[in-house]
Amino acid sequence: MVTVRGVDYATVASLSALPSPRQTAVSIITPPAVTRAVLDEAKKLGVPAVWMQPGSFDDAVLDVALAEGAFETVVYGNGGRGEEGWCVLVDGDKALKDAGKL
Repeated sequence: MVTVRGVDYATVASLSALPSPRQTAVSIITPPAVTRAVLDEAKKLGVPAVWMQPGSFDDAVLDVALAEGAFETVVYGNGGRGEEGWCVLVDGDKALKDAGKL
């Protein structure tokens, strides 16, 4: 359980414990070697979207994530804050605006 601003959110120990993996997006904040295993499990479970945070991927991991049919949506890239790369928490609102969804 994680509590943010007084609201409790359920957590799971692994992707295989997700109650509805096909209706879940996963934000990945792990080193590239771990990210590869997370992507493999997410793909197997049918997770449609992954958001890879800066530092969580290298070229090989990115190739796996972007392979045809792996995921419906893969979010990653360069962001607007320093040299840390694109981060959904920092750059997410801008991305939604740019996509016409906010």
